Amino acid sequence: MPYVDMRTEDRVAIVTMNRPERLNALGPALIAELTDTFRRLHRERDIGAVVVEGAGDGFCSGADLVGDGGPAPDTEGRGPVGTVYRSQEQLVEMILAIHECDKPVVAAVHGAAVGGGLAIALACDLRVATPTTRFGAVFIKVGLSSCDVGVSYFLPRIIGVTRAAELMLTGRHFSGEEAERFGMLNALVPEGDETRTAIDLAARVAENTEYGVWMTKRGLWANLDAPSIRHALELENRTQVLGTFTGNMTNAMIAFREKRPPEWSPM
Repeated sequence: MPYVDMRTEDRVAIVTMNRPERLNALGPALIAELTDTFRRLHRERDIGAVVVEGAGDGFCSGADLVGDGGPAPDTEGRGPVGTVYRSQEQLVEMILAIHECDKPVVAAVHGAAVGGGLAIALACDLRVATPTTRFGAVFIKVGLSSCDVGVSYFLPRIIGVTRAAELMLTGRHFSGEEAERFGMLNALVPEGDETRTAIDLAARVAENTEYGVWMTKRGLWANLDAPSIRHALELENRTQVLGTFTGNMTNAMIAFREKRPPEWSPM
């Protein structure tokens, strides 16, 4: 049975982590399938945005501490350091595949989203959750650092350093309601509504031009680390000039005059 399922709705792909009996714990097989799925979606022209969800009672409970999913790739015959490092690299490749996917990704979160589950949600571009969702940077609770699989990069940028420091240093769980107050969510919705809301949000993204969505996602994350306003402006200038050659700015102006939705030309 596959650990990752995918279906489509119009131009939105809905990716489901499908290991509900373990709250979608991140074993090597699930990690590999999720990574491969997002790498395929990265170049899928018919998809405009992606939703990622978890089957069953939770989004993702983090690392598989039981270890019944087989070894990570390239760990056979290695010593402790090599085995753990290769396993860590497999997790990192999954986070990068999600975050660097050209299609904006919306996390539809319910139940547990802790450890690696929190990291997946943070690696997405947008997040929808329920009030009783349980988030947590819990790595510190198992004797490790809370700086793991991208959390130390994403969390301070999304909610601010002061609050991120508290959550990472204590390792405490925090609810969907708290996450909403911290500015981590795009929507807080009743239990059971998270996937529908996430699909609707993804659809609003996907109705825009391929070029516009692609360059907005790329530019936003690139300029988050821009060393100065001038660096950011130069990237914006080149992006806008290049965008005029798609013809879609003209299409939009004609549609506006004719009081109809625009018909976008392919990139």
